[in-house]
Amino acid sequence: MLTLTGREEASPSFCDGVSRRDFLRVGTLGLAGLSLPQLLRAEAAAGSSGRPKSVIMIYLVGGPPHQDMFDLKPEAPKEIAGPWRPIATNVPGMEICEAFPELARRMDRMAIIRSLVGNQSGHDAVQVFNGHNPRRPAPSGGWPQFGSVVSKVLGPADVTAPPFVSLCYPCTHGPYNEPGPGFLGPAQSPFRPMGPTREDLVLNGITLDRLAERRALLKSVDRFRRQADASGMMEGMDSFTEQAMGLLTSSKLADALDITQEDQATIDRYGTGDPTKFIDGNGAPRVPQSLLLARRLIEAGARIVTLNYSKWDWHGGKNNSVFKREAEDFPIFDKCVSALIDDLHDRGLDQDCSVVIWGEFGRTPKISAQVGRDHWPRVNTALLAGGGMPMGQVIGATDRIAGEAIARPVTFPEVYATLYRNLGIDTSSTTVTDLNGRPQYLLEDDASPVPELL
Repeated sequence: MLTLTGREEASPSFCDGVSRRDFLRVGTLGLAGLSLPQLLRAEAAAGSSGRPKSVIMIYLVGGPPHQDMFDLKPEAPKEIAGPWRPIATNVPGMEICEAFPELARRMDRMAIIRSLVGNQSGHDAVQVFNGHNPRRPAPSGGWPQFGSVVSKVLGPADVTAPPFVSLCYPCTHGPYNEPGPGFLGPAQSPFRPMGPTREDLVLNGITLDRLAERRALLKSVDRFRRQADASGMMEGMDSFTEQAMGLLTSSKLADALDITQEDQATIDRYGTGDPTKFIDGNGAPRVPQSLLLARRLIEAGARIVTLNYSKWDWHGGKNNSVFKREAEDFPIFDKCVSALIDDLHDRGLDQDCSVVIWGEFGRTPKISAQVGRDHWPRVNTALLAGGGMPMGQVIGATDRIAGEAIARPVTFPEVYATLYRNLGIDTSSTTVTDLNGRPQYLLEDDASPVPELL
């Protein structure tokens, strides 16, 4: 990833305040040692066409309370049920929290997994981002996160957009952050347009004028090689070189990052938040417009977009502040997620773009005056949409206090196998090579896709 300084020109600003006249950002230029023109030829040879498959992953930092959101137990004792009541959705027999009226009207476009098991117990995002349990031994360098694997296996879907974009804000609590590319190395790191890491994207001294000079030099060298080539192998090279240069000079990515180009009514549907206000100090900002930005990046050609949203590690203290925080966060969440679901359908993206929303674990059934709902790894909930998956269903069930899975337990690797399948990646046969040269399967335990989502 790199940034090129360019001439001043009248143009809108990026959503993070950086002007397009200052920076031109581009994505990953290589995959497994191949040059960009080589990648473009491979893409053409594969005959790929149509809209690329993609995934938006929304990490709810700190672990959301499943029994207050999508698995309510109104018949349980008060110290377990809490203050919220369930409401009916547009899917017969499916109920969710009364604080989510907009989602309730759209549950035919979503699926709930109420029986996500095998969660780790600490505030560690690694399992959310790669499906591997951090308590298990990992290859040297660590397991790569999902977006890095997809970047390695599939490469860019569009030469003007990086395959993997992270909209995750850096959290001061280290384990909340994405685990990184692991043994795949920095080449498979995400493109990061958010937060202070943008400073790392500047390639000092390379202006667009100097890039043009290098382009002319490249053409001169190629002309000489073609004259010396009697086999005709050089024919067709120019088109791929032109596409590679197009990545460096395209404004498509810059346009996607600039949500001021979006219709104001659409921005209002999602809502906006302050990206500089980190919730509870060490969480992520509550920034609904990140969901809109994710949709714009998917439309621009990104395969994977990850984002972290707000801080969900609510505890008790005076007046049981957990429910005060829920009353503050739930309506904003209801609004922006509903806007994303509508947007994907309205733009014809719902068959190609999968959405998964989850946190690192669930919450204790019993409400404590001291800690509210504490960490609970025994069961968790995930919300899914799009990807051509069958929607309007609940997968799995918990007991009468939402403490244990009693029907159809689902694991993180199974959800990941589903997401990989939606992207066209067969986890039973696809491997990536670790630092010791050993092929590694993408998931452990021979995980298969969730049948109900096929």
